[in-house]
Amino acid sequence: MQTVPVYQALKDQGQSPPTAASPQPPPRPRRLPPRRAAPLLRWDEVPDDFVECFILSGYRRLHCTAQECLASVLQPTNETLNFWTHFIPLLLFASKFCRLLLLRGAGDLPFHHPFLLPLWCYASGVLLTFAMSCTAHVFSCLSLRLRAAFFYLDYASISYYGFGSTVAYYYYLLPGLSLLEPRALSRYLQQRLGWHVDCSAPIALYSALLLPVAFLLAVACTVACCKSRSEWCAYPFAIRTFVFAMPLSMACPIMLESLLFDLKGHNPTLFVYFYRRYFWLLVAAFFNVSKIPERIQPGLFDIIGHSHQLFHIFTFLSIYDQMFYVEEGLRHFLQEPPPASPTFTGTVGYMVLLVLCLVLVIKRFLNVPEFCKQD
Repeated sequence: MQTVPVYQALKDQGQSPPTAASPQPPPRPRRLPPRRAAPLLRWDEVPDDFVECFILSGYRRLHCTAQECLASVLQPTNETLNFWTHFIPLLLFASKFCRLLLLRGAGDLPFHHPFLLPLWCYASGVLLTFAMSCTAHVFSCLSLRLRAAFFYLDYASISYYGFGSTVAYYYYLLPGLSLLEPRALSRYLQQRLGWHVDCSAPIALYSALLLPVAFLLAVACTVACCKSRSEWCAYPFAIRTFVFAMPLSMACPIMLESLLFDLKGHNPTLFVYFYRRYFWLLVAAFFNVSKIPERIQPGLFDIIGHSHQLFHIFTFLSIYDQMFYVEEGLRHFLQEPPPASPTFTGTVGYMVLLVLCLVLVIKRFLNVPEFCKQD
């Protein structure tokens, strides 16, 4: 009986025999399971530097990657709304300053005109403050050292914003005050107190010292806030709130103007928005110091509604109102420019020098182990 070869049997069945040259079908790629977000931790599972008062859960782990940090802005962590409550205002203010400075919203002046230099200083301060706040809250879990560095930069940006506001006040708002006009102030003192005083010298001295004093105050505030992150500081939030309230004293002439002269009738926009801004700042300071509402019910407001989110919202409202009267001051300034126009040295030069000083301050604190813990 003849045996049928195996290859011949395969041909009879309609199948082609395998050969060395016949290609094999490629293996199907395995589908990887979707990457899950890192689980959130409780307060006793993270380093002490991560723990916020009365916030019990929603913490990210230490040593997250940059990709994980960015992905966390869409996840329910206790930092998510801290980011969004300043990122949305950042976009809003960027569009407003773009309109004013680049789209000729401040008149027919080109963006590099000297009259707009104080507005550039103010705009850079506002945008840098919101940008650094977003960066610090998103990337604070990369490492302990980077966490300290980001929050030091956050404090420095607030000081930078405070000085930028003072520059805008100095050129756009203060020249229009009767309080800083020698004849008007001398007349007021004579009518109310019977004093015959020439106020030219004190006002000139105040004008000469305003920006240098504000500059030194910005550096000192940054140093104090960086020191508040040390372990010996028992009330860091109260200290930071008080320290950052100090640069607001540069606006005292506007408050005195409303008390001594008819600011409400002379400049109602400045009167209304100025006092409403300080109301928002008082509310923001209250939430930042008191830690309400999470102090009342720890754990309930870990993700939504805790005090730092409310602090962000009310500081945004304060800067939003400030923007109104700074823009109004710019309009009056362009209509009746003073004899001495803003100079590059007196505006941008000050800001660049301040940046260099703040960088040196931050570098100093990052090199001290007490203020910058290693991983």
